[in-house]
Amino acid sequence: MLHVNALMWFSDFWLLLFFKPKSLMESELANKIVTYPLDIDPHTGNSQFQIKKVDRKESDIPPEFLIPHRKDYFFFALVIDAKEGGRHWIDMKPYDILPKTLYFTHPSQVQLKEESCAIISYALSVSKEFLSLDPQNGAKELPIIQNAHKAHQLHLAAEDFQFIENILSSIFKEYHQTKDWQHSMLQSYVNILLVYCSRLYTQQFKSIDAQPESLILENFLELIEKHYKTQHEVSQYADLLHISAGYLGEMIKQQSGKSAIKHIQDRIILEAKRLIYFSENSMKEIAFNLGFEDASYFNRFFKRHTGFTPLAYKTHIRKMYH
Repeated sequence: MLHVNALMWFSDFWLLLFFKPKSLMESELANKIVTYPLDIDPHTGNSQFQIKKVDRKESDIPPEFLIPHRKDYFFFALVIDAKEGGRHWIDMKPYDILPKTLYFTHPSQVQLKEESCAIISYALSVSKEFLSLDPQNGAKELPIIQNAHKAHQLHLAAEDFQFIENILSSIFKEYHQTKDWQHSMLQSYVNILLVYCSRLYTQQFKSIDAQPESLILENFLELIEKHYKTQHEVSQYADLLHISAGYLGEMIKQQSGKSAIKHIQDRIILEAKRLIYFSENSMKEIAFNLGFEDASYFNRFFKRHTGFTPLAYKTHIRKMYH
């Protein structure tokens, strides 16, 4: 059962209570989803990177995490121990909160905690700006950051858990002391963490090797993220990649097991579901937001891919989580 706060997320009271910068309030009111930036740490003054050691009882979880929200940064949580029954929702998919597991989310994803539950963990928050300061500029290209498989958890063997816990412990100690070249030390530790987790990611999700042809999938998915609201055809993405539509379709099917058009349509449907569930916009407004000039065509498109009309889906999904 979702926490009662999740069912009240669309109320302006919650928006005004939990919003921080006014500019964010104005930009998110349309969709009624709060986007949280990485706050300035009052102890260190850092606004690009934070690490916390969490030992939290059930009642201690901030209530803003019990309603749908986005984080404008990369988030990693190594769960050391957790009370059975806790769940974390990411883009409407539930993940059980389990000990000896690493969870990770990316900017823009809609998420919420289902219930307050006791948990012991390390929580690491990393801004896009922090990653961009990597002198080699390699962190942003790692599988755990690219996340082509849209995964959100790594199940850890004992030795992997111990290694990651040790790295996070070192990061925590370095973060909370003032020494020369601290930023370089933190960046080095984070790079080790991301490389190690990327190895586990590729093992767990059987990612393809980074050969030139395999970059087509990565680049295609990046372009979808940028253009899915305005570009709905495979040929449009082929033009952006300077290859033929036939070759693009063949490579995407070979590398992902899913057709190129299905990737595009799935991304549109995911955003449509987000907006239908998390906003009070009309179906016509949602259709226009997603690049459909004809709302009736959007209705048919949505029903073809989900089995529901948009209005029926809205009723169904809200009953399910009530």
